[in-house]
Amino acid sequence: MPKRDPSLTQDPHALKEGREKNLELALGRQVRALRTERRMTGADLAAQTGLSVGMLSKIENGVISPSLSTIQLLANALQVPFVRLFSGYEEERGCMHVKAGNGVEIERAGTRAGHQYSLLGHIGANATGVVTEPYLITLNDKSDRFPTFQHEGMEFLYMLEGRVEYRHGDQLYLLEPGDSLLFDADAPHGPEVLLELPAKYLSIITYPQNR
Repeated sequence: MPKRDPSLTQDPHALKEGREKNLELALGRQVRALRTERRMTGADLAAQTGLSVGMLSKIENGVISPSLSTIQLLANALQVPFVRLFSGYEEERGCMHVKAGNGVEIERAGTRAGHQYSLLGHIGANATGVVTEPYLITLNDKSDRFPTFQHEGMEFLYMLEGRVEYRHGDQLYLLEPGDSLLFDADAPHGPEVLLELPAKYLSIITYPQNR
């Protein structure tokens, strides 16, 4: 039985506790949960914040949207960081679906002659802090045969068709259908020897959002 890498501890099947998509409801539920956890009555919390019991009830039930100053009063009274009151809110997560053959043909910066790039999706600003660019790359008999690519981030290749020798730094790697290559993209890299054409492979590049 293969040994499990101890560094791979994230469970991809684990689900986070259900979150509320309505901001006011999420805030109200969090206020009520924290108040109950601290065994405070509504009157207790209202007295500490200077709010009326009726106003506090509306906040906890998500009926109104409190001001930032009111939220700060609640956070102080509940003795939690300001952002803790928003922890139950589920912000929208980006997703992009591209059907076969509908990728956007682009001229990527640094593209060499004969390197056809089809962008399969793009999500810009997002909560992860990471940008991912998936490409389907096709090489033909007119493609340049030496690597000139070098950029920040990580890159993952998955060979679909053809055979190439792919350079990363000082090493050459034979890539055939089903082979993959994961590397630090800050080293010079690219297809150096085109053995069987046409060649197609997936290239997935990730880099920090604030580059």
